[in-house]
Amino acid sequence: MTGWLSSPSIVDLVLAVVVLEAVWLIAVQKMSPVDVVLCLLPGFILLLALRAALAGLDGIWIAALLASSFPVHLADITRRQAILTRRQQIPPTT
Repeated sequence: MTGWLSSPSIVDLVLAVVVLEAVWLIAVQKMSPVDVVLCLLPGFILLLALRAALAGLDGIWIAALLASSFPVHLADITRRQAILTRRQQIPPTT
């Protein structure tokens, strides 16, 4: 029963769902592609690291994937903070 849970193929399924979510957010919810990518990419990269670990890849690849998710996460936080700051600077209209 747990054999399929430790297979890299299960991560492929989750990655496909994340891609479908991105398409839905852009097409249906009309979100900016940049916002969607910055929001979902860190988790996507972490899933790739999980897949690499389950597939038995060398530790350097896993470490590289884990390390690369952090700057993308920081970019997402920075962008969100900038948007929030801009919204707070706009005076309310009455």
